[in-house]
Amino acid sequence: MGAGADGRAGTGTDGDAPGGLRFGVLGPVRAWRDGEPVPTGSPQQRALLAALLLRGGRTATAHELIDALWGEEPPSQALAAVRTYASRLRKALDPKVLVSESGGYALRTTALDVTAAQELAAEAEKLRAAGDRAAARERLAEALDLWDGEVLASVPGPYAETQRTRLEEWRLTLLETRLDIDLEVGAHAEAVSELTALTAAHPLRERLRELLMLALYRSGRQAEALAVYADTRRLLADELGVDPTPELSRLQQRILQADAELARPVEEPAPAAKAVARPAQLPATVPDFTGRAAFVRELGARLATAEGHVMAVSALAGIGGVGKTTLAVHVAHEARPHFPDGQLYVDLQGAGSRAAAPETVLGSFLRALGTPDSAIPDSLDDRAALYRSTLDGRRVLVLLDNARDAAQIRPLLPGTAGCAALVTSRIRMVDLAGAHLVDLDVMSPEEALQLFTRIVGEERVQSEREAALDVVAACGFLPLAIRIAASRLAARRTWTVSVLAAKLADERRRLDELQAGDLAVKATFELGYGQLEPAQARAFRLLGLADGPDISLAAAAAVLDLPLRDTEDLLEALVDTSLLESAAPGRYRFHDLVRLYARACADRDEQPPSEKEAALSRLLDFYLSTAARVYAIERPGDRLVDHLEPTSYEGLAFTDRHEAQDWLYAEANCLLATVRQAAATPGTLRRAVDLLWASLDLAESGANSREYEAVAAVLRGAANGAGDVRAEGRAANTLAYVHHYQGRFDQAGREAEEVARMARSVDDPLLVCWALNVIGAIALYQGRHEDGDKYFTLAITAFRAAGDRAGEASALCNLSRLRLAAGRQDDAVRMAQQGSDMYDDMGHALKGANGRYALGLALTESGQLTAAVERLREALDVFVDSRQRLWEGMTLFRIAEVDMKARRYGAAAAGAEKALTVLRGIGGDWRRGNVLTVLGRALHAIGQSGRAQICWQEALNIYEELSAPEATEVRRLLAPLAAA
Repeated sequence: MGAGADGRAGTGTDGDAPGGLRFGVLGPVRAWRDGEPVPTGSPQQRALLAALLLRGGRTATAHELIDALWGEEPPSQALAAVRTYASRLRKALDPKVLVSESGGYALRTTALDVTAAQELAAEAEKLRAAGDRAAARERLAEALDLWDGEVLASVPGPYAETQRTRLEEWRLTLLETRLDIDLEVGAHAEAVSELTALTAAHPLRERLRELLMLALYRSGRQAEALAVYADTRRLLADELGVDPTPELSRLQQRILQADAELARPVEEPAPAAKAVARPAQLPATVPDFTGRAAFVRELGARLATAEGHVMAVSALAGIGGVGKTTLAVHVAHEARPHFPDGQLYVDLQGAGSRAAAPETVLGSFLRALGTPDSAIPDSLDDRAALYRSTLDGRRVLVLLDNARDAAQIRPLLPGTAGCAALVTSRIRMVDLAGAHLVDLDVMSPEEALQLFTRIVGEERVQSEREAALDVVAACGFLPLAIRIAASRLAARRTWTVSVLAAKLADERRRLDELQAGDLAVKATFELGYGQLEPAQARAFRLLGLADGPDISLAAAAAVLDLPLRDTEDLLEALVDTSLLESAAPGRYRFHDLVRLYARACADRDEQPPSEKEAALSRLLDFYLSTAARVYAIERPGDRLVDHLEPTSYEGLAFTDRHEAQDWLYAEANCLLATVRQAAATPGTLRRAVDLLWASLDLAESGANSREYEAVAAVLRGAANGAGDVRAEGRAANTLAYVHHYQGRFDQAGREAEEVARMARSVDDPLLVCWALNVIGAIALYQGRHEDGDKYFTLAITAFRAAGDRAGEASALCNLSRLRLAAGRQDDAVRMAQQGSDMYDDMGHALKGANGRYALGLALTESGQLTAAVERLREALDVFVDSRQRLWEGMTLFRIAEVDMKARRYGAAAAGAEKALTVLRGIGGDWRRGNVLTVLGRALHAIGQSGRAQICWQEALNIYEELSAPEATEVRRLLAPLAAA
């Protein structure tokens, strides 16, 4: 927002501004009284006002003002004119503000936008010096926001021209400082787009080129960074006959040498980011930690060696429930002084069937260490490399809890001196090179009794020592079993220790599994399970059946077939008994071993056994019914919801589409886990397939796309194995769309052909419509215009027959794009407008954005560039609001194409850079190649031919790998540069 947008021209108080006056010169010369505009007169009168404002309250003589307004050739009546302008301004403003003295004039006010910008810039400088970069950046952004177009716009005179140049130079300096801070805090990927546009607008400004080189280098684009230097050197030689500054040359050399320090954003994080840059993720240590003194000393001494020159790794192994995590957390807290740069923690869930993926854990660790999402690479190797680089020079302790095996944790080890890792696992990691291995056994009888006493209380145990020894012996001296038993007793003041000992003496409660191995953990959980009320025990058993990482209260209510309030009471009771964890308000989760035990209980105790299948069926119904409502609220008029499998359990209802979207993305992991689980049961397979279809947003947006694709493949295989052609066709349809979104057009085409064949064989008309639409889209991308026209026309006819106006609009918009590719621009505009209007009539915001996207493309090619940008920006707003990152990125790309046609090359380069950032990891290589091609064109147009060549070469590599026809055009673009 500019200085004059709301009448806020400065930060002075009313005492500084008589009559509530404010002034602005960082744009048109303007004045406001109490927020209302005050007329400032003719251009010459505004020139006089500006000259007085910019003197900071000092008096200007009449001669000085005449020079300011007219320079060396003033009119004969210049003095009279100055007096007239001053008189008019005094009347319009306030006699107290514009005063006459010593034959000149002065303005008594500090309520000026320039003054406000100066104050903000000074404050930013102090904050930056104090290390608070985030706050400094905010102040600079506020200062820059005061500029509102051209400084002193339309104000004549030599003084105005001089001040215009000075203030624009100051703005650029502030902007460079703000961008410098962006790079200091690691926002290099985001800065590339802005710096690309700025270097286009100010090609000879070497500081901007230096910042762009650094931003590119830190974004992993070393070749482009060096190309910027080459472009700059050539430009300076051609335009000015000079070489780059020593600073720019030194930066080039450091990039050539891959200087490790250059890749490090800052040595110390800003105070506001300390909680992120210095993570403190260790779980709380238990206040009653008992025994293990020898292990504490041994591990503590090992970790202390990391302060010197080695990277210490200690791996604790033992059976479940033996206290590995408790010991590791306690030791880690004791060792914190040796690791002042932070402590990282993760539960790797190695005991369960779906252990945490190392790349997911690395992403979480990098965020905790201050790395922005945009700078986190996609691949495991790249994330591991960045993680090790980020930890280099820091002293950080990493606690890797519940590991599956050595392969899972190797990428998570710091690998640098000063850092250390503590690992817990059920297996002994003999294949973990260099690790200090610790085998943790059960407690000694004395330690076990001490732990029991600390939890229950000295008074209660002292009088029943023998009974207490019987209790800990029945627990097999396992710490987790002892803790659960003691906690139950502590919570029941009417029980004696003997009562608890008698209960544990009953083998039906304790079972033989208490004696060895992992069965000891199961026996320990039996203590808690055996104390549950019948309704609590049923909830425990049935909730353990669901595969998701956690479960919401509403989903749990579906599993249990109970009202929300009753469900919450049961779940909170289970939390109190430590058999369930409260992951967040309204969300619950099992420890992985407890979940396994709960399932064993369900297999053993649930009667009738069919209730297990019924519980999971209700959960599937809940997700399908709710997902269908999300789909319907986002896509009014779409007939898909009328063709889904019926459900017997009601899902959630939503008041608006944002609430619906929030639910879908929050439940994505649990929903996909439920779909995968239901694939194994013939009675739930069809509903699982339909749930995946109704949740297509998860793939289209780029969120959860990998897991979505994996689940779709599982469903297709299960349907094929079950001989269910209808389910297989619908599962294949979701796969076709995933391949389409990822740019794998050959695979998408093959899947869609199969979908159409299967849909016809089982009379699934809506599926036929969808398949025809995809087949047409693939033909469009592959340049088979005649085929595409045929299939889109068939799709339109099929959607109309099915009464699906939303589908018809989609096919119309697709046909518009095909007609556009075939050179029939008028047809393209008409069809896209028709499809867009149909979406608007249905109130279909999300797909209406797709309609505007298609219309924007057609208008672009027909030369209606202003209208094209308007439609595309309307679409972009909806895509951003709907979290559709694929289409957000593609729309940014299309706007860049419009900017290219309009010869706005700097804006085109910035837009294409933004598109690349948004599309990282989604959309597939073919779309990335398209964006790189346009980015190269824009860079070449603004004189950055070195970067352009790199972009085109990357695009060519992509196209050649895909055997895409676009390779021919890129070779043509590269040819002159290669020849040069």
